[in-house]
Amino acid sequence: MKTVALTSLLFLTCAQSAVAVSVVDLSVQGQIIPRACTPLLSGSGLIDYGKISRQDLNLEQGTRLPLKTLQVSIDCNGPSRYALRMRDNRDGSATVNSEIYYGLGFDTAGNRLGLYSMSFDPRQTQADSNAQIYGTESTTGGLGWRTANLNPIDIGATSYLGFTDTEGSTAGPTAIATLNTTVQISTVINARKNLDLSVETDLDGSATLEVVYL
Repeated sequence: MKTVALTSLLFLTCAQSAVAVSVVDLSVQGQIIPRACTPLLSGSGLIDYGKISRQDLNLEQGTRLPLKTLQVSIDCNGPSRYALRMRDNRDGSATVNSEIYYGLGFDTAGNRLGLYSMSFDPRQTQADSNAQIYGTESTTGGLGWRTANLNPIDIGATSYLGFTDTEGSTAGPTAIATLNTTVQISTVINARKNLDLSVETDLDGSATLEVVYL
């Protein structure tokens, strides 16, 4: 597959003195590729728990809601190496500070409502015509990859999550054209004693799933 390379150089030039050369070069580089991948979520990406009575929430500890599932598909216009990550649009509202937990917003008093996470399971994933697919992860921006296996992976905000057709590989994701998977959503509401529930309070989780090209 051909790629189109776009390289531009920007030179910043300072005045030179008679004693020393007072200049420095700045290079701006990148690559525009013809590949494109489109992520899609079933049900328009909506997880709806309906109405929850405050009396059904634990007083002293968080309340775990029933697990939910979504179908995720990634369709590319050709085999592409990519990884996934997710950005929290309610950053700072999760009750646990971790890249794999996403916030549910705040109550009227500014208390954090809770958190949720989204887990990808290689056993529930189909990629192209591969009989089995394996999950891998990078915490170094793609410089190094975890040994590929069948363990579920919680998608993070900074780590890269990818898939490969080779078990035990540390080479990162393989090129995939079409991927379909069922993800699991786990949600926990903050302990009732920590919340102001004197009025109706909406769970307001929102995140953006991103395809990162490698």
